[in-house]
Amino acid sequence: MTLDLGDVRLARSAEGLLGAFNTAGVLEPADVHVATRVGRLGGETDEEVLLAAALAVRAVRLGSVCVDLAAVSHTVLGEGDELVDVSALPWPDPPRWLAACAASGLVATGPDAPRGLPLRLVDGLLYLERYWGEEELVRRSLTERAAVAPPEVDLPQLRHGLERHFSAPGSERQRLAAAVSVLRRVTVLAGGPGTGKTTTVARLLALLHEQPGPPPRVALAAPTGKAAARLQEAVAAELPEELRSRTPDAATLHRLLGWRPGGRFRYGRAQRLPFDVVVVDETSMVSLTMMARLLDAVRPQARLVLVGDPDQLASVEAGAVLGDLARASGRPEPALDAALESAGIPGGLVEGSVINGVVTLRHVWRFGGAIAEFARAVQAGDADAAVALLRAGHDDLGFVDTEPTVGAGAEPGAGGVRADVVAAGRELTEAALRGDASAALAALERHRVLCAHRRGPFGVTRWSAEIERWLRAAQPDAASGPWYPGRPVLVTANDYDIGLFNGDTGVVVALPEGLRVAFARGGVPTLHPPARLSEVATVHAMTVHRGQGSQFRRVTVVLPPAESPLLTRELLYTAVTRAAEFVRVVGTEEAVRTAVQRPISRASGLRHRLGGELR
Repeated sequence: MTLDLGDVRLARSAEGLLGAFNTAGVLEPADVHVATRVGRLGGETDEEVLLAAALAVRAVRLGSVCVDLAAVSHTVLGEGDELVDVSALPWPDPPRWLAACAASGLVATGPDAPRGLPLRLVDGLLYLERYWGEEELVRRSLTERAAVAPPEVDLPQLRHGLERHFSAPGSERQRLAAAVSVLRRVTVLAGGPGTGKTTTVARLLALLHEQPGPPPRVALAAPTGKAAARLQEAVAAELPEELRSRTPDAATLHRLLGWRPGGRFRYGRAQRLPFDVVVVDETSMVSLTMMARLLDAVRPQARLVLVGDPDQLASVEAGAVLGDLARASGRPEPALDAALESAGIPGGLVEGSVINGVVTLRHVWRFGGAIAEFARAVQAGDADAAVALLRAGHDDLGFVDTEPTVGAGAEPGAGGVRADVVAAGRELTEAALRGDASAALAALERHRVLCAHRRGPFGVTRWSAEIERWLRAAQPDAASGPWYPGRPVLVTANDYDIGLFNGDTGVVVALPEGLRVAFARGGVPTLHPPARLSEVATVHAMTVHRGQGSQFRRVTVVLPPAESPLLTRELLYTAVTRAAEFVRVVGTEEAVRTAVQRPISRASGLRHRLGGELR
């Protein structure tokens, strides 16, 4: 094979195993350079140890906290949009590989080994020392909080409040979640879209205010500005009038912790957050690093409520903390069971004891029918059921079965995609031209195309260009230029000065004073001159990651070929649950089956080490 010295994906200095894995596309140059430099500083020359170090760097870059050396040869799929064939690579023999790493001067072996080395090997998992420290901090903090005496609660008052706030049929598990959150220091409120998580949070806050004593100091937070804004809107809509003024606005986790230039934070172990209750929404998007910082900053006596869907896509950074917490094994808590019984929630109603404070909401209030059935089939990994539902021709679930080459050349507007795009675009433009910001923002959520890839024939770039062509053909008299009424925009960087955040979507509207960009904020839309917005892009299609936390009336999901490493169960589940009324899946049956049967594999030791400790 000829080495292309101009290929930026190749590390020219890489030799031996590092060179082979770099040339195959498994390792990036950065992975190779870090491993080589660490080996040089530590006097390590064993190629297998250096390969393990490079794979540990790669693992963090792709979302894992560590690398499982015994399984990595079977779990590496590649990254980005490209498939990597790893079957012919010279993978080391796992037992020999582990032994070489354990004997290396670069590696601390075991959880109790002294710090100071760049790598750590625990239970067959190889960590960069920093991420081992963060995982251990999260584990230790949660274990310590479980050992703190539970909050003092007026059980008769709690029972009365639960009966008042959760009387509707189907709200039994919401009642359970709220009760556990009152009775416990740490609670995980899990559930899919539309299961009433935010409603439960709002009523939980009401329950806490009804308890004897001073009203609790509450903080609402989320990992992104967009998610924080949605949390604020949803909680404010559900809170009783007398409590709205007492509940502060939701903030990003960075703002809550007091981010400072240089990556430092005001709040941490030395200065704790001054809150009695901290609620974090969209916790599936919280990385291990941010969770460690949050737990450091929340007082041990405070209530921490982690809200999210563990089946959705995890953080783009390393870690899947919510999934680890939700799925960790554990033991019953007799004191909690007794308190729940006193609060009017018998064990038979909750299907046994609550483990680790995790309560999962299952009743879907927002949507039902085939969308909900399909989402459950995807969650369960049942590809046959998922495909059968897609082919059944339901009113709320459609399938455009394509040949593998359709994304590259055939008309992608088949199956109603173009009709949906044009109808939504026309409604958006008409509302924008008459200056009706609220109607324009509602039209912005009428339909959205979601893609797994950013680039290529199945990616956002290609589909955005296609949608632009459709809209120009349908509205030949529409205004042009960089800013025009009806232009949908996506904020791509946080702007704290005007309160816009990465991921916010808005629309340009025509007003008597000129063009303005409208953004939804729960009440009256906020309006900004286009010149004030520097980091925005036109948004006709977006990645599934970008769409996380959003809701649209109709959604078109574009699946890449089955061999794409990005095609996973979590991606498909997240995409289809963005739809409130109708979802259309564009792709091959093979792609659907592959997605359903391929859960994301993020290596982590947290779930195993938490098992049985959060009592």
